[in-house]
Amino acid sequence: MAKNFAEIAFSEASKMLQEKYGSRKGYERIEKFHVLDGLTENEIRFIEDRDSLYLASMGTNEFPYIQHRGGPKGFVKTIDRNTIGFIDFTGNKQYISVGNFATNNKVALIMMDYPARARLKILAKAEVVELKENTELLKKLDLGEYNYRPERMILFHIEAFDWNCPQHIVPRFTVDEIKVAMQPQLARMDELEKENLTLKRKLKEAGIN
Repeated sequence: MAKNFAEIAFSEASKMLQEKYGSRKGYERIEKFHVLDGLTENEIRFIEDRDSLYLASMGTNEFPYIQHRGGPKGFVKTIDRNTIGFIDFTGNKQYISVGNFATNNKVALIMMDYPARARLKILAKAEVVELKENTELLKKLDLGEYNYRPERMILFHIEAFDWNCPQHIVPRFTVDEIKVAMQPQLARMDELEKENLTLKRKLKEAGIN
């Protein structure tokens, strides 16, 4: 990979606006020196802990198309430090993203950790792999007991990535995350209910209503 996000993402128009509004010098240093050759363990852990992502592609109509992709936590697998991928489930059969890949395989992905207010942006080139073409890859991407119908596999060959600042990311929590957070309180409530029933029984046995 050995590229940085700014090198790819900043157009000449973007640079002119940065110059106009006073951020160009700082970003110019990032372009020159902030180069990472592949995902680090930090990105790999983050990616493999996600249960959804947003995928942007562009087809011949020149309109960007943004799609939400989701699955069980860890449905996106790391193949190597420059490649991630997942099994594409059978869905509504519109095939907009996959169709876009056929003429322009450059994509952008955004992965969110809402409770931690963290956002990872990835620029990549998409590759569609049919299920029968690579059975070893299918085994690597398999999701075990999760209920899904595989239609194809999609790999993303990463060109660059970047972390966004957390400002304006509103924390949101899944049902499972709320259950985990509430577990101590629920356990305490259960304990108090048992104590209450015990006290009621003892009062009744003592003839006190």
